[in-house]
Amino acid sequence: MDEMPLALAFENLIYAKKGPVAYVTVNRPKVLNALNTPTWRDLKAAFEDARADAGIRGVILTGAGDRAFIAGADIAELARVSPFEAEQSSRFGQSVLDLVEGLGKPVIAAINGFALGGGCETAMACTIRIASEHARFGQPEVKLGLLPGGGGTQRLPRLVGKGRALQLILTGGTIDAAEAWRIGLVNEVVPAADLIARAEAILAEIFANAPIAVSYALDAVNRGFNGDQAEGLALEAALFGVCAGTADKAEGAAAFLEKRAAAFQGR
Repeated sequence: MDEMPLALAFENLIYAKKGPVAYVTVNRPKVLNALNTPTWRDLKAAFEDARADAGIRGVILTGAGDRAFIAGADIAELARVSPFEAEQSSRFGQSVLDLVEGLGKPVIAAINGFALGGGCETAMACTIRIASEHARFGQPEVKLGLLPGGGGTQRLPRLVGKGRALQLILTGGTIDAAEAWRIGLVNEVVPAADLIARAEAILAEIFANAPIAVSYALDAVNRGFNGDQAEGLALEAALFGVCAGTADKAEGAAAFLEKRAAAFQGR
């Protein structure tokens, strides 16, 4: 597909749109794509643009270069912050990752190297995580006298279980891609050369389905996962009912009965 015009220009990101996919690449390779405040702001603006653009149906997030997805926080910046500034910075980063997680569109993390600290937290906020064979993961904040501040203490236990999460967080150790896959931190491990293509293929599979149903399924899982199961089941039933009233549901049922591919319109 032809590339669409860029909506925004960024200092610390490369932001491109190609057909229904937005590509967000953290572009600070000299510091292994470390996250400083301007980069967090760029991420917020890019994902807000992707959310608002009706032509964008999914996002691929990766890092520039072949060494790092996001290697963590910018330590030079972190060393200067006061306790109050640190709390505010944590809350802002959390809000950006909440935006990523709740985008209403699938976000694939294409993890091409180090995903440490804030990088691991950013990957965990994505819908699906695909890692290259040389990717490495960890929450090493305790080695700096800190704890994870971008949601790591909350998302990591939900993904891999409390015991495994605590071992990673309290030791500050790192794991390779194979171990990350074994414990459920990533969905797949692929050769580095295939990373973006595999992320695109997953999005293509998702795009073949009814857009409203995909969006509501994301919402039901995200909201239900973090709350009471009974409330989650009530939400699921309500959204199931809404979907049943859409033209896409009628088209999907008709296509199944007529043994043909569905032509969903997102309505």
